[in-house]
Amino acid sequence: MPSPSVRDEQRLRHVERRAFSYFANETNLRNGLVRDKTAPDWPASIAATGLALAAWPMAVERGWIGRDHAIARTLACLRFFRDSEQGESPGATGYRGLYYHFLDFDTGRRAWNCELSSVDSAFLFAGMLSAAAYFAADTAAEREIRELAELLYRRADWGWLQDTRGTLRHGWRPESGFIAYCWQGYDEAMLLYVLALAAPEHAVPASAWQAWTSTYEWKHAYGLDYLYSGPLFTHQLSHAWIDFRGIQDDYMRGKGIDYFENSRRATLAQQRYAIDNPGGFKGYCGHCWGITASDGPGPTVRRIDGVERRFYDYEGRGAPWGLDDGTLAPWAVVASLPFAPEVVLPTIHHFVNTLHLHDQHRYGFKATFNATFDGVPDSPVGWISPWHYGLNLGPIMLMIENHLGGMPWRLMQGCPHIVAGLRRAGFFGGWLGAGDAPPA
Repeated sequence: MPSPSVRDEQRLRHVERRAFSYFANETNLRNGLVRDKTAPDWPASIAATGLALAAWPMAVERGWIGRDHAIARTLACLRFFRDSEQGESPGATGYRGLYYHFLDFDTGRRAWNCELSSVDSAFLFAGMLSAAAYFAADTAAEREIRELAELLYRRADWGWLQDTRGTLRHGWRPESGFIAYCWQGYDEAMLLYVLALAAPEHAVPASAWQAWTSTYEWKHAYGLDYLYSGPLFTHQLSHAWIDFRGIQDDYMRGKGIDYFENSRRATLAQQRYAIDNPGGFKGYCGHCWGITASDGPGPTVRRIDGVERRFYDYEGRGAPWGLDDGTLAPWAVVASLPFAPEVVLPTIHHFVNTLHLHDQHRYGFKATFNATFDGVPDSPVGWISPWHYGLNLGPIMLMIENHLGGMPWRLMQGCPHIVAGLRRAGFFGGWLGAGDAPPA
């Protein structure tokens, strides 16, 4: 990976610092929970909370927060999850060691009758394990961080989530039982499977990985062959924690690439799609792209320049196949930085310095914008999302850090659970070294 210029690094640190301020300000100091987004009276999300647990070490290294302050925030969070109610009660915080997607920001109890989320629990545990890897000193507080992270990860019952086909379920509700959907097809669930394979007490067998990879779709787009998933974030979130450069499972050995190269190809395909711009959306070009699951200006239908266009609210947008209504997510471009800096850096420059989508907002990039959706007063780029999301800003931090120095990757390379999960999935090579995966 080429070294960034001084100017590029300064710009990236500025973007990272602004993203960190979300976690600095949107965290409940009593329980460590992080608000899902900046809408009034909005609940916390466990994914944003996991990203915060990974963010505190990076902020310590950058000098943005003191180590003692970071330890206090981390312990508040881990103690809360240790002590919170686990059970079948609809108002509990979790069940079988897993947690509800959204939690009341103050009480930490289940919000909105939401689902017990398998993948969001995985992001939460990844943050805990990152914190345990970083806070390695022989002090009472840092030992407690490591012990609590281990305790919480150990009690998660991943095997309970496995369905009869071998894949893992999306989640569960106390009112209706398991959600009908399972994690099938390549997506952000790679981290979930790695953690479930490695669990010391409630693991799933190695066959779960093969059950998942058997549902993959290999496609060709814009001169590129790659493992397809439409939303850009699905090629990023597991990579924010795990360095997949040079390591391969059976599937990728058969394709002759690794998952990192796959994410690079997915990133380039998105940029080339924007250049092609088959939908004729305003603003799309080689320096303006990035389609992912996100909020949007709809739901509504408008006739614009003689074309009737349908706009959507929060949807799983994707490219080159999938829903596209002209809504772009700057954060998702930044989170592709390690894969393809040669196309990402000019796009960040365009977003920051030409479209002015960053510095005018408290936490930097808002979730999305849509230049085609006109009629928005005082906005040269059309509609801009009113909200910041923790799930967007956390990957900005992790991926800038990975690009500039690899700190999140190094922390997880030192986590025995991540290593065990990768080996049980059949990965070797690169930083993992040679050898067969351990038995299931």
